[in-house]
Amino acid sequence: MPIRRGDTVIFPHPPVLAAWAAVGGKKESEGPLAQGFDELVQDAGFDAEGCTGWEQAESMLQQRCARHCLRKAGIAKQQVELAFAGDLQAQCTASNYTMRQLGVPFAGLYGACSTMAEALCLAALCAAAGYAHEILAMSSSHFCAAERQFRTPLEYGGKRTPTAQWTATAAGACLVRGSGAAGVPVLSATIGRVCDAGVKDINNMGAAMAPAAAQTLLHYFADTGTTQQDFDAIFTGDLGEVGSTLLHELMHKADCPVENHQDCGCLLYDVAAQNVQAGGSGAGCSAAVLAAHVLPGLVERRWRRVLFLSTGALMSQTTFLQGESIPGIAHCVELGCPEEEGNT
Repeated sequence: MPIRRGDTVIFPHPPVLAAWAAVGGKKESEGPLAQGFDELVQDAGFDAEGCTGWEQAESMLQQRCARHCLRKAGIAKQQVELAFAGDLQAQCTASNYTMRQLGVPFAGLYGACSTMAEALCLAALCAAAGYAHEILAMSSSHFCAAERQFRTPLEYGGKRTPTAQWTATAAGACLVRGSGAAGVPVLSATIGRVCDAGVKDINNMGAAMAPAAAQTLLHYFADTGTTQQDFDAIFTGDLGEVGSTLLHELMHKADCPVENHQDCGCLLYDVAAQNVQAGGSGAGCSAAVLAAHVLPGLVERRWRRVLFLSTGALMSQTTFLQGESIPGIAHCVELGCPEEEGNT
């Protein structure tokens, strides 16, 4: 049986990530992780697929990612028993339309950029409890769809601030199975709490999300009795350069430094060369980095035990225009090397 300690659920018999996939766009194809993607699309509008808008294009991106994941898992879409998915569009429409095509039981999620870790937490909990045996966890984002929803139309040509981040045109998906299957074990899951540091700048998501990342990490360490030294790497997503710096400051103040920290928003792009300001963001950013970089690294034994911590800024188009502050949240999953769990 799973063990609950504080905000963390520990799995003595871990569910596993049996297969995964990442699909990205042109910007992602020019980044340092391009080789890890299952597919890179140069036409972000998917014009050849008959898409007539950015929102449809994001759903197409997500559908392709799901197909790659299920193909690698060796199952048909009809065998998926449950899907957790989300995106940045209003009412998670990209995921809704993807599931219209897949036709599987679906619970839509909105955790902003934290959605992938949230989906993995819920999928792992359901798999460990035996509620479902073939569970799809997925999230996506699209630069063009997000920009016109949250900021200004691209045609406006507004100048981006140095603290701004580049919304990834990307999707990531994982197929979660119960214990005993082959794959990367999910050793624990921590559901985050909403944390509001009073940040109101829509162009500084890193500052809004970093306090939530620190809060979840501190809760996880307290719940499990671990420290950062117990992990080969701690991956956050997507704080970018500004939020990562702030996270280190917060953890030092808490007397809990994290020297082994890496951020998905800084890994997905070459920040110095790709004109992405403070780095990457979006619900597809950490999802794609997980599938293209983190999970392959565990399989290849580059790391043996890692934390994957996705962060999200929980505002809407309306609330930030009303002058509301931007709450943050961070969810965490602990992942292990397959070999250590006997899953080769």
